[in-house]
This record gives sequence, structure tokens and C-alpha cells, in this order.
Amino acid sequence: MGSSRQEPSGRPGKNTPSGAKTSAGRGGTSRKGPGPGTNTRTGKGAGPAKGGVPGGKAGTRKAAARPAEARGTGGRAAGGGHASLGRAARSGTPGRRAATGGAARRTVITGIGVVAPNGIGADAFWKSTQEGISVLDRVSREGCEHLPLRVGGEVRDLDPGTVVEERFLVQTDRFTHFAMAAADLALADARLGRGDYEDSPFGVGVVTAAGSGGGEFGQRELQQLWGRGSRFVGPYQSIAWFYAASTGQISIRGGFKGPCGVVCSDEAGGLDAFAHAAGAIARGTDAVVVGSAEAPLAPYSVVCQLGYEDLSTCDDPARAYRPFTSEACGFVPAEGGAMLVAEEESAALRRGVRPRAYVAGHAATFTGPSRWPESREGLARSIRGALEGAGCAPQDIDVVFADALGVPEADRAEALAITDALGAHGRRVPVTAPKTGIGRAYCGGPVLDVAAAVMAMEHGLVPPTPNVFDVCHDIDVVTGRARRIPLRTALVLSRGLMGSNAALVLRSAAPA
Repeated sequence: MGSSRQEPSGRPGKNTPSGAKTSAGRGGTSRKGPGPGTNTRTGKGAGPAKGGVPGGKAGTRKAAARPAEARGTGGRAAGGGHASLGRAARSGTPGRRAATGGAARRTVITGIGVVAPNGIGADAFWKSTQEGISVLDRVSREGCEHLPLRVGGEVRDLDPGTVVEERFLVQTDRFTHFAMAAADLALADARLGRGDYEDSPFGVGVVTAAGSGGGEFGQRELQQLWGRGSRFVGPYQSIAWFYAASTGQISIRGGFKGPCGVVCSDEAGGLDAFAHAAGAIARGTDAVVVGSAEAPLAPYSVVCQLGYEDLSTCDDPARAYRPFTSEACGFVPAEGGAMLVAEEESAALRRGVRPRAYVAGHAATFTGPSRWPESREGLARSIRGALEGAGCAPQDIDVVFADALGVPEADRAEALAITDALGAHGRRVPVTAPKTGIGRAYCGGPVLDVAAAVMAMEHGLVPPTPNVFDVCHDIDVVTGRARRIPLRTALVLSRGLMGSNAALVLRSAAPA
């Protein structure tokens, strides 16, 4: 959004990532379990922040990369490039106005729904996160016992049948079950019920990010095909595996007919989805249900991941995922993720709901698969672009939620990118990676970091990085215990194994 430009990083033109696709849902159904409008939260924070505001253009359709421009706000330009949420959106500066003119349209977060290995619901997730509890354990999913991946972050406390209607359960994979449950929680937290949009269903959209789709459902149907024949393959195989399934099903269940899409830009797509949501809001949409949830611990999915050299096969849960240390040996995958409600600020205030945070700036680059030394420049450019979009100076950043891959070469590149972009402040600013206690949920991972960042700003508390103690890089990684400090602005970082880099700036909605 705002102006988008391409800046070379890495090797131009060598690797072009997949673009964002679109998937729209129609209609609506009754639901059981926690639905929108059932929460009585009176709102967190006490008014709008004076931070940067989003605005600009973003599209979820796949577009060809152009030599002089990034190809959409959350998409990735070939060879690198970035696109920010807004230009020079400094304190008190008007943001991007709607296409028809009128007041600035700022994107705020009003609801958070979490389905994570360390807790179901935002409060349970935050409690475990702030305490630095690690729930990594031996993978127990049926069919995975004999595979080299030993440790993972499993969601064990959610029975999808208690929150999702049966007709949706049979049509969808585990990753969509997580997304639907998290969306219900986010809508309830935002107090956004059907009564708020039933007369204007085109004012609410859905954007998710997905890395692989429904592996467990697909495996089951393929086993039916080869074991019993084509007559035993269910009709929902055609949609349940699809990476757009979560967007479609959330929109159908909720009756959301506004802009809907799915971002497929590697793990960093979890952050890119927020840029697409903010773009829709800048163009006139009132609210977007945005986020990601993944389910990569089915046997077929695990086998596919074994090709990743950066996957940790350590069998000790306490040592399997230790980024920024000399013992780093790769990352541990996880299930789950989060969905959030992003709204236009005045629309939220009209409903009597106070914002929890502002989506202030975003930028993205692409540097090629597993080219970790080159990701240093790409990630640094993403950080600078996000700061520019948010109207932030480096010293305005109060906390960094790191990507924290757990690969020595990648960790070094990230630490250097932080100091490259933030200067001397990059060595002093608190850096945290709560995901070391739950694992990396692919596209869902950075969305969980966004949820944690919002709550960290609300509580003035930087959560620790579980299982990490002896940091071997020149950055201030918060370890052991949470650190209590005032937090106004948070920077969330993400990189993908295929070369995507993204940065997102969030501002507190509490009064200064």
C-alpha cells in the first residue's frame, strides 16, 4: 500500500515465489460453540494511538513481477523488493484516504483468537507465553512414530467437534478446523456479531495465509484411492486440501462477502496477510478476519518436510529448537496459529469497541531458497520499508519478535539484519522468540507472534525465549524471565524456507 517499489536484494530474477490467490465464500450458516458477538469484553486500551497509519494499494490476485515495482503489498517481487503499508505516516499525519475521498482509514486490531500448542484462546496463550513455558514434546500423531522427526508442537487441547458444525468437519482438514475455531474466538473477542454486518455482508472480508493446505485429509483420500478404488474417494477431496479452504469456509460460515483471499508467499505470508487486510480496509472494507493456522504433523506432511535441511531431528525437546545459540540445530514444526479481526478504526469505535493495536507498516522482499547470507540484506530492507511505512525511526522500536529459524547461518543473518536496519539501537532493543516454546507453525507462526506482540504492548511485558540461554550473537535476546518495560511499538519479523522475508510494525492503541 502506498507506493511500492522494488529494491534489489540477493540475485535478481533467479527465484520467483508463488503469488497470492483469491478465494471467495458466500452464504452463511448457524454455528455452535463460541460464535461472534458472545463475548462481553469492553475493549482494551483507551483510545487511538498517535502512530503511523496504513493505506495504499494491495491485491490478492497473482501478478507478474515488473522490473521497477513490487507486485502488490503482500506479494513478492522477483529478486526482492518491498511494499509498505503507508508512506511517511508519522504521528499525527493523515493516512491513506478511501478511493472516494473522505477521512483517513486506519487499520486496527480489535479481536484475537488463538489455537496453539500452549493454549486455546488468547488469554491461555498469553499466560503460557509470558511465563516462558515450553510445550515441545515427542510427536505423538498416529503414523508419525517411525519418522525421523521426533519433536514437535502439537495442539492437544482442542476437540474440533465441540466448536465446528459436523457438516463443516467432514468437508475440511485439520488446518481449517484450527482456523475456523480461531476465527470464532477472534470474532467473539472483537464483539463482532452477525447483527453488526447482516445488512452489509460485503463490508467484511477474510484473508488467510497457507503454506501447504490439508495434508491429513489428502493422505486419507489418497489411501482410499489406492487401497479401495476411486469410488471410495470422497467429493470433498477436491476442496479440503486446497490452501484457500480456510478462507472459503470462514467466509461461508460467517456470511462474509467482502474481499476474500489467501496469501501464498511462504512462511512470511502470515505477515503479508495483514498488509492485504489493511489494503482492503483502506479501499473501503470495514473489517477483515485475517491470520493463518497450519497442521503439518500428519504423516504425509511430515515426510514432505523431511526434505528441509533446516528441520531439527533432535529427539530432546529441550534442545531441539535453540536459535541464536551455539547449539542451534534447526527448527521444530508446530500445529495451530491465530486469526485476528482487523477493522477500520472509526467502524470499531462506532460499535463501542476500542482498538487493541494499530497495523502501522509492512514490507517484504525475496532472496531465494535457503540463501541465508543473502537474507540479511533482504530482511534488513524489509525492516527499513516497514519503518518507513509506519513513519518510525529505528529508536522507536521497543521490541522485536524475531523469526528465529534455529539454523546458525540464518540466525547470524537475522541478527545482522536487525543491527543493519536499526543501527546501534538494534543491539539494545529487546529481541524475543516465544515460538521456541511451541515450534514454528509455518504461516501460522508469525501470526502467533503478532498476537503475542499486541498483548505484550498491552501488558508492558516482553515474553522470554524458552529453551534459549547462551546467546552467541550481538543482540539482546530476552531469556529466562519476561522483562517488564513500556512498549509502544513492536516489530515482527518472518522469513520462509523458500526465500520470503517480511516485517510488520504494530503500534500500541493505549494512550501515550
